[in-house]
Amino acid sequence: MMRRTVTLRKSLHALIAAPLLMAAWPSVVPAHAEEAPFISVVIGLAPDDLLNIRAKPSAIGKTEARLAAGASVRNLGCNDIDGHPWCKIESDNPKATGWAPARYLVPLNPATVPDQAADAMAAEADATPDLTARLGGASQPASPEPMPKSAAEIAMQDAYGLALAANGTLQIPCARYVGQPMAPCAASVTRKGTDKADVTVTWPDGGSRVISFDAGLPASSDAGSNFRFTREGNLNMIRIGVAERFEIADTVVLGD
Repeated sequence: MMRRTVTLRKSLHALIAAPLLMAAWPSVVPAHAEEAPFISVVIGLAPDDLLNIRAKPSAIGKTEARLAAGASVRNLGCNDIDGHPWCKIESDNPKATGWAPARYLVPLNPATVPDQAADAMAAEADATPDLTARLGGASQPASPEPMPKSAAEIAMQDAYGLALAANGTLQIPCARYVGQPMAPCAASVTRKGTDKADVTVTWPDGGSRVISFDAGLPASSDAGSNFRFTREGNLNMIRIGVAERFEIADTVVLGD
């Protein structure tokens, strides 16, 4: 009789302790595992080209870093900015956080980045200061507009229009050597009708490059090297040979 009583007590103690252990279990085990980051790979670049990672989702945003094809990045989400999809990404090598056009990333994160409106407004407000800082000049306050315009219109008109002229000479962002950051280069435009023009760019260290436009788009240059271009909004991202880079807006070629 004594042995059966002891066994019964042990069983009762086990039954009482079981719910207590189950109640304590959530405090020991995390509620859910941390989600794995969404990884995208840089694709679609021209040979020897690099992808600009920009501070704002804008073709003229300050360049935070440049990534080669095949680089892996954490994709935080993609937003539509003025009809052009941009993704916010994080890179470890080099260490940078910024925005890149979605067409250069695969796969695309189906999520969106919060505060899209705030980011778009910041890109619009910071368009001209970001560009002048990137080109090494002092920022100038943007002239007030009588009517509200989109971020793309303000960026292209104010940042790349004739308002960027210094001492009567038009300037555009350019780079001549591999790894060289963009710098202001003097330029002149010879228009040959409504949609044809030659843009002559003069290097700061001497020499020049003539870029011809046909039907409003970059067509060729006076260099014998490989000529290619992409577009971001109304901005032509031109590459010639291994290293030469130019950023020329439609307003520079076609006028206001």
